[in-house]
Amino acid sequence: MQRRNFLFGLTGAAALLATRSFAKDTPNANKVTIMQFSDEGKKLGSATLTKVRKEAEWRKVLSQLAYQVTREKGTEMAFSQPGYDRHDPGLYRCVCCDNALFDANTKFDSGTGWPSFWQPIAAENVHEISDNMFGITRTEVQCSLCDAHLGHVFDDGPKPTGLRYCMNAVALRFVTRK
Repeated sequence: MQRRNFLFGLTGAAALLATRSFAKDTPNANKVTIMQFSDEGKKLGSATLTKVRKEAEWRKVLSQLAYQVTREKGTEMAFSQPGYDRHDPGLYRCVCCDNALFDANTKFDSGTGWPSFWQPIAAENVHEISDNMFGITRTEVQCSLCDAHLGHVFDDGPKPTGLRYCMNAVALRFVTRK
């Protein structure tokens, strides 16, 4: 069943299942288990970490646009930010907490003006939430470690997943693979 049809079909108690996270929940709601990666993209293993919360500091260290996008669920204008069309080998990390999110090997040109990927670097490093803003149902993608808004995922991407993780460039920090 396509993701879009699934989300439109959720009703009643089933709507509670619309939030999907592969990060392992721990008894403490402030903890999350993610997969850690080196800047070269090497898997370092899973780690249970305290959720990153630093609202006052984010206002100081992020650009106004990056803060609006990641902390207030905004969206940058298409084709407006450097890196949407980057195709260098590397790793994309969360601009807020440095969590590894996407490998450049899964990036593709979607023609949308935003960086697009067919899968995250590790399922547990992002979580998806049903987003009903503007009267339409979409699936929001957030960083599992700090809950930063990254963008949305759609079911119109290329093989092998058929997904298009359409991310805001200002929510990502690119690390060139050496």
